[in-house]
Amino acid sequence: MSPRTSAEAPAARLFRAFVLSSARLTPSMQRVTVGGPELRDFPWLGHDHWFRLFFRCPHQDRFHAPEVAGDTWWKPYLAMPDATRPYCANYTVAGFRPEAGELDIDVVVHRGPDGEIEGGAAVWACAAEPGEELALLDQGVMYEAPDDAAGVLLVADESGLPAVAGILRSLPPAMPVRVLQEVPTAADRRDLDAPAGARVDWIPREDPRAVPGAAALAALRALDAVDPAGYAFVVGEQTLATEGRRHLVRAGLPKSRITFSGFWKSGRHEPGQDQPGIAAGPPEGRGTH
Repeated sequence: MSPRTSAEAPAARLFRAFVLSSARLTPSMQRVTVGGPELRDFPWLGHDHWFRLFFRCPHQDRFHAPEVAGDTWWKPYLAMPDATRPYCANYTVAGFRPEAGELDIDVVVHRGPDGEIEGGAAVWACAAEPGEELALLDQGVMYEAPDDAAGVLLVADESGLPAVAGILRSLPPAMPVRVLQEVPTAADRRDLDAPAGARVDWIPREDPRAVPGAAALAALRALDAVDPAGYAFVVGEQTLATEGRRHLVRAGLPKSRITFSGFWKSGRHEPGQDQPGIAAGPPEGRGTH
């Protein structure tokens, strides 16, 4: 798991909101749009700005927001009884319209062997009804390219696609960019708002039994060269993140120019989440959830 970058986490603030709509974006991605007056004040920073999402569990009759005070919110959250403690998952801002107080959340739809939707976040997203209450806890950004970066390399599986899309949208128009983006199927490719000249390599996995991230890692290892004056952002399944970083360091990219984060671990966490579940301890970045 990766540590946080040197960027400081924002002061804890909970934003109350409600579901506006939920629709399938691609075969493997559901977009939930949420809104509310409080979201007009959400301090969106672009790039991979992320947050903790709280919503009602299926066995609960209504939503109970956790208490947020200072940096110890997780302790009262974990102390909440099962009957009231909401589900917690971590996501990237997929789209933000501050004037309307609207925010988009892209949730990976993972399916089991029989085609059924798996994972608490994916099940919730696909069934979310307008008006359903929820809350967001701002967590800031992890992306931290140095000012002198000669170029940017982004590597991710589908769980990192919202972060990749947000970073591309935020980069300077002339920034050289290479993207290695793994997705479950070719139909999950979509248009991305990227700098002119950006090279986006879509890597469809196709085989539902393959471990997500393995194909993106193979593509990273197959690159001809890595610019030691560049910057790399590698996220997704834990092996992709950790082995991707090791490869880049061996290839000559300084550790200080790499941001990596294991959003989930194959065989232990559900890959239907953008960033997997709550850590039983203080937040240290997406690599811990």
